[in-house]
Amino acid sequence: MSILPIIKLPDPLLRQVSDPIERVDDEVRKLADDMLATMYGAPGVGLAAIQVGIARRMLVLDVGGEGEPDQPLVMINPEIIKLGGAMRSYEEGCLSIPDVRIDIERPSSVEVRYIDRDGELRTLNATGLLATAVQHEIDHLNGKLIIDFLSRLKRDIIVRRFKKQAKDLA
Repeated sequence: MSILPIIKLPDPLLRQVSDPIERVDDEVRKLADDMLATMYGAPGVGLAAIQVGIARRMLVLDVGGEGEPDQPLVMINPEIIKLGGAMRSYEEGCLSIPDVRIDIERPSSVEVRYIDRDGELRTLNATGLLATAVQHEIDHLNGKLIIDFLSRLKRDIIVRRFKKQAKDLA
């Protein structure tokens, strides 16, 4: 498994809508393994393929707590079937926008249909942190970022800061 570079704001690729994966093969499984290694190494609880520069509809998650065994979840072509009615606010961070945390209100439960790493169609009913993480990563696949939940002024301040950092590194 390889640790892949995570692209950061203001990289325009983060705004691209990802394309579906036509079939699950060894290449897709290797990408899933590399994404999991990258996510654990970051460390994070989720990672979308677009965050490693690959505009394909795949994400990996593991919301297990510290000291618990790894519980990796690979979702290929995930699709939200149903959102719960109750809302939950959670402070979200993003590996592509380091050191930024934003309180975001999302449905507290979600039903998702996806293909697993073996090519099997699955349905997942998620609640709590898992529901939040699934919605966050699917947003990435649709070109949406956590800063999109902010006012335009706050979002512009963060984008300017990251553009300056990118310019300073260049």
